[in-house]
Amino acid sequence: MNFYKSLMTVSTVAFLGSVAPSFAQAQADQLKVAYQAARNQLGILGYCADNGHIDGSAAGVQKKLIALIPAPADGSGGDAAEAAGRKGTVSVMGIEQSIAAAQGGPPAAYCKKLAELVKQMGANLPQ
Repeated sequence: MNFYKSLMTVSTVAFLGSVAPSFAQAQADQLKVAYQAARNQLGILGYCADNGHIDGSAAGVQKKLIALIPAPADGSGGDAAEAAGRKGTVSVMGIEQSIAAAQGGPPAAYCKKLAELVKQMGANLPQ
């Protein structure tokens, strides 16, 4: 469960970006990590929906959240991160773990919690 909390914290922090000013390259690297984490989360939501743990509505919200992050010039990392998620692999900042290992139990609970959190974040988006 700690890995799950860490994943959500990393994803949220990465998504929100850096508050303090930083060098352009460091900021670009942070945005790349945020983009890849968000794409992995989209893949995980797809995995969860494909396996009947959730409906597909959270994936639609996740796509809106991803649209807020500037996509890197080379999108292959995002493509790979999303593909890993579709296979049930949580991949953040070079750490990969199956959903079952990250949750410490069956994926259904992880999927439901992740979908709830994504929908809560989406509820804060401007209409």
